[in-house]
Amino acid sequence: MTDHPRSLDTIAAMLLDAARAAGADAADAMVLRGSSISIEVRGQALEMAERSEAADLGLRVFVGKRQAVVSASGTSATADDRLPDLAASAVAMARAAPEDIYAGIADPDQLSTRRNDAGLDLDDGAEMPSPDALRDAAFAAEAAALSVPGVTQSDSAHAAAGRYEVVLAASNGFLGGYTRTSHALSATAIAGTGTGMERDGDGDGRAHRVDLRSPEEIGRSAGERAVSLLGARQPKTGTYPVLFDERIASSLIGHLLSAANGAAVARGSTWLADKLDEQVLPEAFSIVEDPHRPRISGSRPFDAEGLPTVKRTIVDKGVLTGWTLDLASARKLGMQSTGNAARSTSGTPSPANWNVAMTQGAQSRADLLADMGTGLLVTSMIGSTINPNTGDYSRGASGFWVENGQIAYPVNECTLAGNLKDMLLRIVPANDARTWLSRVVPSILIDGMTIAGQ
Repeated sequence: MTDHPRSLDTIAAMLLDAARAAGADAADAMVLRGSSISIEVRGQALEMAERSEAADLGLRVFVGKRQAVVSASGTSATADDRLPDLAASAVAMARAAPEDIYAGIADPDQLSTRRNDAGLDLDDGAEMPSPDALRDAAFAAEAAALSVPGVTQSDSAHAAAGRYEVVLAASNGFLGGYTRTSHALSATAIAGTGTGMERDGDGDGRAHRVDLRSPEEIGRSAGERAVSLLGARQPKTGTYPVLFDERIASSLIGHLLSAANGAAVARGSTWLADKLDEQVLPEAFSIVEDPHRPRISGSRPFDAEGLPTVKRTIVDKGVLTGWTLDLASARKLGMQSTGNAARSTSGTPSPANWNVAMTQGAQSRADLLADMGTGLLVTSMIGSTINPNTGDYSRGASGFWVENGQIAYPVNECTLAGNLKDMLLRIVPANDARTWLSRVVPSILIDGMTIAGQ
């Protein structure tokens, strides 16, 4: 962006002016600017080093109830002579588009009064780490993984950092923006040899670099996880309790959130269609969305339509209280937006969840293992067959077989099956959720699941 040092506010305003001049009745513009560094190492040698500087803009225009979106990327995207042409193209596309009676920007009285990220602490304010610093962190993580007895080689270690600025402006008077930083470190280790090799890893991602777990901890955990999978075999076919490890338990709650998404509800393609104000989880458990948690990746002061983001209870003591809505899906359902619109520069808004947390249980994961007796501890899942209309659930899984409440041996190549409506009503959560994640979900025990193995 060195060739175009104008502020993103100015660029967004210029886009809106160009849209009006081209004949748009209303418009909104999103402008992004960011830089990132990514390093990958393998075998204590540099495998990949990448640095990027990005500039992206998107313009959505309305001609009556017809809408269209145009976008541009690259450092020349914001050149003065490009903006009128982009706006003219968008208006021409909108005039040729079919009418959408639910399309349109927010009314002025719906807009957020919070226009920046004050209090959210999304930007750590520090200089971006140097490529050498990221390389050294990746080397340290990989070395820690390789030091674990039983680890035979490194798959890779990866370190990355970025800073991104976003501005949203609309012809209804909204103008807001914020900056966020991101830092990530991960390692993947391979244990064993030949056909008996197993792979697993660990990683961390934070808004502030100082919050990252150490390279040594991440690498050691990756190596230990890989070694623990050696000698895996298929479990027995049958009906058993299944404990979803905290690493993957959030996928179960993700299926619930997807089914409560307003776009799916408006299409009629959700197994929760008739469950509003009904019990979907055990009575003791709730799911709360909080988009204002400091230093968390899912936090934001306003949504992609300029509406305020708010803390809300999606499931209250087991009862589903409402859908996740943007303006269009809310209008289709005769409801109000929940301030959950998300969008890219090249697309229209759609509903999405921010930070969510489920009530944790009173027991540890070890307590749940002891309670389950004989069954499966799942630590990894592959593939997915979820029927959005019925909730029928089938996924490949691997992890550990449990006998008499103790881990007996690693397992792989098995399939779990059930129905989400019934499964979620039987969950027993542990108390081991990582509270710094955007989706805070502990390990979850579900009894009576079908396991297809040998």
